[in-house]
Amino acid sequence: MESAQQDKPDATANDKPSYRGMGRWLLAALFLIVVDQITKIGFDHALRYGERINILPIFDFTLLYNKGAAFSFLADQPGWQRWFFTTLGFGASAFILWMMHTHRSQHRFMFALTLILGGALGNVIDRIAYGHVVDFLLFYWQNWYYPAFNVADAGITVGAILLIVDEILRLRGQHARSS
Repeated sequence: MESAQQDKPDATANDKPSYRGMGRWLLAALFLIVVDQITKIGFDHALRYGERINILPIFDFTLLYNKGAAFSFLADQPGWQRWFFTTLGFGASAFILWMMHTHRSQHRFMFALTLILGGALGNVIDRIAYGHVVDFLLFYWQNWYYPAFNVADAGITVGAILLIVDEILRLRGQHARSS
């Protein structure tokens, strides 16, 4: 009877999900959120809405508010999009946390998810606090303008690019191992 007891795994240890190894990634996401919020507050205090400060022939600091999503998608709507994108941001963040928990050993993948998580939550904070996202980075060439963006948007974009790179490299690795 004693040996049967010893063969059973410790139920307490196995019932708890292990989040070991996620701490540094979550701290990195928090760092991105803090940098994002500090820069947004700084530009919101330093500039008037619509003001531009030329830095380079292709780059200005500016202050714009985006009530929509990327590229001002749905910005002209009466206000429901604030809560829609807030809910979407929280939902995406929950999914990302689950993905991070299940793929802790894949460092490039984790870094990509960390950037997306920090960016998503940085913009969610703006939506809750102000009803819009603060944008302040503006790239352009002559009469062509890329939509203004912020540190959170940059994190989301770089993270998405890293996800694609990670998947390509993972598939190449699988292909090389199967050959």
